[in-house]
Amino acid sequence: MNVPDPATIEVELAYAEADRQFLRRFSVPQGACVADAIRTSGIEGALGIDATRLDAGIWSRPVARDVPLREGDRVELYRPLKADPKESRRRRAERNAARRQP
Repeated sequence: MNVPDPATIEVELAYAEADRQFLRRFSVPQGACVADAIRTSGIEGALGIDATRLDAGIWSRPVARDVPLREGDRVELYRPLKADPKESRRRRAERNAARRQP
């Protein structure tokens, strides 16, 4: 029987791009923070990315890297957007309006 170590907690780290993804579950010491989980996950070596340049969150909520983790937390790394959603929407609306004009 596998008895959990009370000095550690289980967390996972998730990151996705269009053509690849990273999802790993692992243990960190009790009291570890988001930055500790990123380092422990091994994502930088596995994907060759600089995780320090990415925003982070827990369960879709952006957080600072010094936020302590709890059992079962899912740390997520967010890559930069390729386009500003507001700008894309504005351009689409302009194109649609131009098509409707006689």
